[in-house]
Amino acid sequence: MPFERPSLSELQERIRADIRARLPGAQPELRRSLLGVLADIEAGGIHGLYGYLDFLATQLFPDTAESEYLQRWARIWRVPAVDPTAATGDVTFAGNDDVVIPKDTRLQAKSGAEYLTDEAVTIVGGTATVSVTAAETGEDGNQDAGTELELVSSPSGVEGTATVDAEGLTGGTDPETEERLRERLLARIQRPPHGGSKDDYIQWALEGHPDVTRAWVYPNELENGSVTTRIMTDEATADGTPTTEVVDAVLAYIESVRPVASVPYVIAPVAVPLDLEITIVPDTQTVRDRIELAVRDYLRREPEPGTTIYLSQLNGIIYVAAGESRHTLVSPAADITHQTNEIATPGVFTWTA
Repeated sequence: MPFERPSLSELQERIRADIRARLPGAQPELRRSLLGVLADIEAGGIHGLYGYLDFLATQLFPDTAESEYLQRWARIWRVPAVDPTAATGDVTFAGNDDVVIPKDTRLQAKSGAEYLTDEAVTIVGGTATVSVTAAETGEDGNQDAGTELELVSSPSGVEGTATVDAEGLTGGTDPETEERLRERLLARIQRPPHGGSKDDYIQWALEGHPDVTRAWVYPNELENGSVTTRIMTDEATADGTPTTEVVDAVLAYIESVRPVASVPYVIAPVAVPLDLEITIVPDTQTVRDRIELAVRDYLRREPEPGTTIYLSQLNGIIYVAAGESRHTLVSPAADITHQTNEIATPGVFTWTA
């Protein structure tokens, strides 16, 4: 039977009962009784101690620990929190030839994010391209191609704005969330390292970059002794597939911890959108939203690269989500089998009468 923490009023009554039992004739329940005041003071102190013990009990277990206690558990198990990263990329300046743009020239986006040039560059032919790094870590530093950045202090002969190049400013990530760190910690405890097993590579992939949410491992796929790891970044990119920067970061991390004899590869799967055409009766926006959420959740959890999406599974998911509504899955009309490096991702939902 679990322990139930007594309430403040229960503690007050217990102490008053003890006083009555030990001092015949005492009446600590009276409004202005000194014994009643002392009982309330003692009950308050004990209640505070119970609260502290309750807090400690939460921190004693990795699955409920919070904040710095969770991070301490993670350090004990050698599962350090993944550090946030700063966005990087190239921008192009315009201005007069031979003007030098110094290193650490500061630029600012409309969002308030600031960037510093990584090196000095000289304008030639009216333009100069240079790499920049966000002044602070986090996803807020990522910018789309074509975004204009204002120079905080513009050198003479240089236009007041710079333009983000075609690759954009990417790679900025927020600090790892407590829940994701907890998931990795529990995985480490429940699946201890085995010198390079499949579970080890999955864990290394998740540790390699904070954007990685799923990973699959395929030994000897490309050559004898090779280990191919496919990863997804479901919440960081539009289609869930990782960027080149994420792939490179994960590969570099795996290279640093892998067994000497293995040859690691890290690959981004090719996203194959799963377009659905569905008829529901009665057709309401609430039912549509439930179905779409359920299908997206299924595609986030179940499929692996190279697997088959079965109509029976889709129909079952839609049936449960639709509730009292009836449905017909018009398209796809048959099971969908993906190639080795393909993975199903949410596509377009079309609703027909």
